[in-house]
Amino acid sequence: MDWLDNFILTVNDYLYSYVIIAIILIVGIFFTVRGRGMQFTLFPEMFRVLTDKATIDGKGKKGVSSFQAFTISAASRIGTGNIAGVATAIALGGPGAVFWMWVMALIAAASSFVESTLAQLYKIRDGNDFRGGPAYYMERGLNKRWMGIAFAIAITLCYGFVFNAVQTNTIAASMGNSFGFDKVWVGIVVVILTAMIIFGGVQRIVQVTQWLVPVMAIAYIGIAIVIIILNFTSLPSVFALIFEKAFTFEAGAGGAVGAAIMQGFKRGLFSNEAGLGSAPNAAATANVSHPVKQGLIQTLGVFVDTMLVCTATAAIVLLSGVYQNVDGQNSRVDITQESLVVQLGDWAGIFLTVAIFMFAFSSVIGNYYYGETNLDFIKKSKKMMLFYRLLVLGFVMFGAMAKVSLVWNLADFFMAIMALINLVAIFMLNKTAFRLLKDYRAQRKKGKDPVFYADTMPDLKNVECWDRKDHPENK
Repeated sequence: MDWLDNFILTVNDYLYSYVIIAIILIVGIFFTVRGRGMQFTLFPEMFRVLTDKATIDGKGKKGVSSFQAFTISAASRIGTGNIAGVATAIALGGPGAVFWMWVMALIAAASSFVESTLAQLYKIRDGNDFRGGPAYYMERGLNKRWMGIAFAIAITLCYGFVFNAVQTNTIAASMGNSFGFDKVWVGIVVVILTAMIIFGGVQRIVQVTQWLVPVMAIAYIGIAIVIIILNFTSLPSVFALIFEKAFTFEAGAGGAVGAAIMQGFKRGLFSNEAGLGSAPNAAATANVSHPVKQGLIQTLGVFVDTMLVCTATAAIVLLSGVYQNVDGQNSRVDITQESLVVQLGDWAGIFLTVAIFMFAFSSVIGNYYYGETNLDFIKKSKKMMLFYRLLVLGFVMFGAMAKVSLVWNLADFFMAIMALINLVAIFMLNKTAFRLLKDYRAQRKKGKDPVFYADTMPDLKNVECWDRKDHPENK
């Protein structure tokens, strides 16, 4: 399989060097300017709407709340990209890669707002729940079902299969490093646990993620804070190193500025998913009073992922210095594990193994849901859904045993395809998203809790879920 690995790596280098990074920056900067820096100016508002309760519809049904939808997307966002991915970015791109991860998050957060707001606007009813995402706003907002189908296929392949293989690959590597567990048995256990949840539906997914994600994120960040406190005097030099190496032109592996930018953007996109088209699938499930609310929530998710969790990993790795003595191409989670052991002792390596399992397993759950909702877009079929679930379990098992570099390179390739399709779509629909933002700001300026009704913008077509009868408590 080395030939396949090398071929995909070559394609990825071209895509990210000449296409993806440029498009992400151009689109993100355009949205930031058009939205008057909404990812910064509305930062306090993100926390306010996070506590909103689910809106009760005209049938008296209570849907998924803002916070619950946030945890579904966070379950996918917060995973191996935050632990293994950040360490790999540093090993391959140097400490400067961390700076470019920050840049990517700050700019692309505007794209995250647009895509999730659009997902809310064009969501559809699915029994007592909602479904939506890029495939839906491509069909309903752009009248391009073919584009929606192309995206649905891409995200199903990327998240349902390849990204889940990445997660279990990291779980297996971590379990092997800490306990010497055989990869096959680790894969079998993860397959069984995954099957128990994915055959239970979206409500079971919500029930698991709404408590699992906050617990694992707080615990991991807590460990990072302990390490920072223990090395407080070294912290200024670490941040100085990040900024210095972000613009260095010295030669050598992990040294050139190009490597830092490339790794920072690739691993940043994998981790926070801003503009990728994944988080909107979770955003659409929320039952909120205004589409912009969930756009703000998902924007907050980008900051939590990159500025908190990824930065925590970067601090752990850079303070230890372990990254300077490992082969970044072959070492992923090992770098972070060894860094923790150096700082806190052997018990920390065991802690990280548990944390990785929680991060990665919750990502498997979120990833599966993204594929499910997009397959439903293509065609509702119980047989196709059963086949999909079985394939997901197969890729979970494949990931446990596959070569590390092949799995990650496949993830980068499919991630690029998804991003290209989605960024084109949200750029074409950005006018609609910013009209909604203008309406939201106007209502907040009057001291109101913003509510949106489709008849306030009658020119918008194919909007299904925003009739006044759907918001009886706001009449």
